[in-house]
Amino acid sequence: MTSLVGGLLGELADVGRTRKGGYDRRAWTGVDVECRQWFVQCADALDLDVETDRNGNLWAWWQPSLPRTALVLGSHLDSVPQGGAYDGPLGIASAFAAIGALRRDGFTPGRPVAVAAFADAEGARFGAACVGSRLLTGALRREEALELRDDDGTTLAEALRRAGVEPEHVGRDEERLQRIGEFLELHIEQGHLPTRAGTGALGLAAAGAAVGVSDRIWPHGRWRVDLTGQQNHAGTTPMGARRDPLVRLADIVLAVREGAIAAEALATVGRVTVSPGAVNAVAGSATLWIDARAAHEPTVRRVLAHVRRVTGAELLEESWTAETAFDQGLTASLSEILGAVPVLPSGAGHDAGVLSLAGIPAAMILVRNPTGVSHAPDEHAEDDDCERGVDALVTAIRHRAA
Repeated sequence: MTSLVGGLLGELADVGRTRKGGYDRRAWTGVDVECRQWFVQCADALDLDVETDRNGNLWAWWQPSLPRTALVLGSHLDSVPQGGAYDGPLGIASAFAAIGALRRDGFTPGRPVAVAAFADAEGARFGAACVGSRLLTGALRREEALELRDDDGTTLAEALRRAGVEPEHVGRDEERLQRIGEFLELHIEQGHLPTRAGTGALGLAAAGAAVGVSDRIWPHGRWRVDLTGQQNHAGTTPMGARRDPLVRLADIVLAVREGAIAAEALATVGRVTVSPGAVNAVAGSATLWIDARAAHEPTVRRVLAHVRRVTGAELLEESWTAETAFDQGLTASLSEILGAVPVLPSGAGHDAGVLSLAGIPAAMILVRNPTGVSHAPDEHAEDDDCERGVDALVTAIRHRAA
């Protein structure tokens, strides 16, 4: 990475990097603290005012005392296990790079501009996505959030307290919400979804565009299935006498795939836990999680109905987000001022979606990802495309913060 934004991301290149080449930057860990320190350093270099809100989200303010509500840019810093380098940090690094470019050009905003880093967006540690933004908007109740536990049994309340965030103060922040006039999240493209107009190309690469605008987030949810059996010795229990929950788990995994293909949806079982997890023991219990998404809610529900019908499993809904439409006027304005760039949906959830559901005008700028791979070490965007993303933010700030 040799570009301006690449240089900023390069400062994070070794933070949380694993031996397999991906990143593990789960929320409220030592690695996450390093990422947050990087955010402060970037803000300090631009003489921005930095603060941490009561939900642990970071804010860097440019001209905070100006009248009018703020134009907020940003994304997140945490990752899924073995995640890529761009998902989240690209949006924050690009925002800082854009503000730096505007300051060098002598541009003075007519309204406050802020960069936000929302805490625990991926939900990799505590199992709930977009925790920081959902607490901010009140979409996630404080009592529910603080009881979330990671695999080691640590509660979110304990993790927050260790990081210097008072758990008693988390929750909807009405005063801060009133300060946000618009929110723009720049993000690496994830997958190759159909563009809305023109050729209907699958993704930005097929459309021949370095950047695009997202107009909505597909409906999506997570479901948990708990399975019980009888723990026993693998070398002494006859096959016909076994009560092995992994057999049912395998059936459910296959049913999820079959149902998604039949419904033309996207669904996966990306996480399972097995107890006791010994090679020489028949498991006593197992749990799996289903992630299902599609362009329309009935399509997602058909996948779940197929799994229930075929396996008889009880699916416990842990989260559900209906289709989230971004602000039409803001999206159309961005597409126009950026040169009629492609408009396409997002199959992934984002903090921009949380703010949009809270009534804040929000939109997303996507940077081309040639392979579409995300949540993996192979996630990638070319330096030139990242710079086009910064240029897009510069243009957006000039028009929306004049």
